Amino acid sequence: MTTTKETINNVVWRACDSFRGTMDSSLYKDYILSMLFVKYLSDFYHEKVSALEAKYTGDKAMIQKALQREKFILDDRCTFEYLLKNKESANLGEVINKALERIEEDNPEKLNGIFRNVDFNDSKVLGDTKERNATLKNLLEDFSDPKLDLSPSKLAGRDVIGDSYEYLISHFASDAGKKGGEFYTPNEVSTLLAKLVAPTEGNRIYDPTCGSASLLIKAAKEVGNNNFAIYGQEKNGQTHALSRMNMYLHEINDAKIEWGDTIRNPLHLENDKLMKFDIVVANPPFSLDKWGVEEAETDKHNRFKDIGIPPKSKGDYAFVIHMIKSLNENGKMGVVLPHGVLFRGASEGKIRKKFIDDNLLDAVIGLPANLFFGTSIPATILIFKKNRKNKDILFIDASREFDKEKNQNAITDEQINKICATYSNRKQIEKYSYKASIEEIQENDYNLNIPRYIDTFEEEQQIDIKATKQQITAIEKELTKVKNQMDTYLKELNL
Repeated sequence: MTTTKETINNVVWRACDSFRGTMDSSLYKDYILSMLFVKYLSDFYHEKVSALEAKYTGDKAMIQKALQREKFILDDRCTFEYLLKNKESANLGEVINKALERIEEDNPEKLNGIFRNVDFNDSKVLGDTKERNATLKNLLEDFSDPKLDLSPSKLAGRDVIGDSYEYLISHFASDAGKKGGEFYTPNEVSTLLAKLVAPTEGNRIYDPTCGSASLLIKAAKEVGNNNFAIYGQEKNGQTHALSRMNMYLHEINDAKIEWGDTIRNPLHLENDKLMKFDIVVANPPFSLDKWGVEEAETDKHNRFKDIGIPPKSKGDYAFVIHMIKSLNENGKMGVVLPHGVLFRGASEGKIRKKFIDDNLLDAVIGLPANLFFGTSIPATILIFKKNRKNKDILFIDASREFDKEKNQNAITDEQINKICATYSNRKQIEKYSYKASIEEIQENDYNLNIPRYIDTFEEEQQIDIKATKQQITAIEKELTKVKNQMDTYLKELNL
């Protein structure tokens, strides 16, 4: 029996019942997703051991030697089966924590610190020992469901466990409301941005605010094979752990995801200088205040020196500047931002002017409102290119084309393909896209507000007053006729 994405989702979503009502999903998601990762490691490990036992006919020395070359190493005391056997322990949280520590210690290069921000023995979150033990016992029993077999040979496809993980992350982000937007970019937005930047074989791909890494994973899939290098940085410790697990579950085993503040302390360096990339993508936090303006003034990497320093209360352009400085000579980048970056003045206006005068900005794409978790405001995608040959900027207004879902709007595959085709062909479509010359933008004082370039006004249909009056008269006559008919029926019934 194969394990499908639906099976994984159903079992894991049911396991959430152990926590619902006692804590917010933004807290219990870390326990659920960490346990799913432990179950994946265990099932992966046991299948490898079984295969090696068959190959070496029980030769323990050869089996252990072969296991050292595998992707992950697991001691018997840190497998899911070991945890399940100890579900009646006097302090189950401590047992689980020790197992997670062993997993990190046995895999120092790949898994060091991956469980750093989850504590299964936290009384403040999980309650006193008795309550905590009961919750964790239920969690282990839920994950012991025979249908949840995550052995590679049992999965119904290479991306099954990774896609399921993404699905669960998206649901946790939806439940978390405003906080959800801090760690997850909606699937369709990630897909759109990945297709717009179109990474190719051999590319270095980078996201300086990678969240749970969904955007990086979508970009990697666009390559079409495994010949790419993935780099990311994430400030939030819990989210950093999620991103690393997400990479492994998508079979991207050599991604370099760093933990830290990209603006204050960029960690992807070569020879103490910013590393350069072919593709840079990001959905940074919108209009972040306290983003590090003080550090920008003395930035040792000189990112802001020739472009300018963004305002203290809005860090949007700080991330854009870092991304541009991280591009190689022919690099391309796409970034999701609030609309304010298109028209705000003062220091942001000067930065925008610099980008346009240097011929770096390739396209401005307006997205529908209410796409993102935690905010209903519409966003825009800006595409930048180094060594750009075009002398115009393409504007696309895709803000009116979306599907209305329960809590949020969504863009469909058809709408994504339309945006990508319009961008790729640089087509002008009435009320949808427009190529503005640099001179035209200069005449508009470098204001990139989309309605300045794309007129989406729809004239209201002229009302024929005479015909409308005739229609009203006819309706009134029909109404009188119906009333008379009704009176006749009522008389016949003596009512």
